[in-house]
Amino acid sequence: MGAQLKNSKLKAPVPPRWRQEVERILITDAQLARRVKSLAREIEKDFLGREMVVVSLLSGTVMFLADLIRHLNLPMRMDFMGVSSYGLGTESGDLVFTKELRLDVKGRDVLLVDDILDTGKTMTRVLAKLQLLEPRRIKTCVLLDKPAHRQFDIEADFVGFEIPDFFVVGYGLDFAERYRNLPFVGVLHPHVYKEAIKRVL
Repeated sequence: MGAQLKNSKLKAPVPPRWRQEVERILITDAQLARRVKSLAREIEKDFLGREMVVVSLLSGTVMFLADLIRHLNLPMRMDFMGVSSYGLGTESGDLVFTKELRLDVKGRDVLLVDDILDTGKTMTRVLAKLQLLEPRRIKTCVLLDKPAHRQFDIEADFVGFEIPDFFVVGYGLDFAERYRNLPFVGVLHPHVYKEAIKRVL
C-alpha cells in the first residue's frame, strides 16, 4: 500500500497559470520528493544489493523514474518499453507496443516502473510479455495506485501513493500529451476533459 494522502486545511494553491485547467493540487512537489526517496529505500531492501534491470514504461514515468533512480544505490541497467493505449477521452483503448526492450533480461532481477496502476490492463499485458523473456524475478513499482477502476487482479509491489478516483495530471502524467511538466500531481477540472471528449466525438 502506498503513502496515505492526508487531508489538510492548508492546501497548496494551484499556480495562477494553471487554475483554469487544474482544480487542485493532490500531491505537492515536496510530498513527491519525500515519498520517492523512501520508496527507493524500500526497493533497496528488497533487492539486497543485487544488480537490477529497471524497465520503465514510456512516457508517463519520465519524471518519476529520473527522481527514483537518483536515490537507488544499487548496480543497475535501464531500458524502456513503449506502450500506447488508443481510446476516446479518458478511457483506455487497445494496447500497442511501440518500443521493445533492447537489453536481455533472462535470469536477471527486473524492476518494472510505471506511472499509475488504474484498471491494471497495461501492467497485466506488460508482465505477461516480460515473463516470456525468462527473468529471474519481476517486481513492480508505480507512483500512483488508483484501485477504484481495477479490472484485473493485480497489485504493485511498491506504491508511491494510493489515490481516490480522480483524473490526475502532472509529474509525468498527461491528458492529450499536456501537463506532463507540472511539478505536482493535480486534479484536472472535469470540464477540460469533457470538452475534449466532445471534440473527438
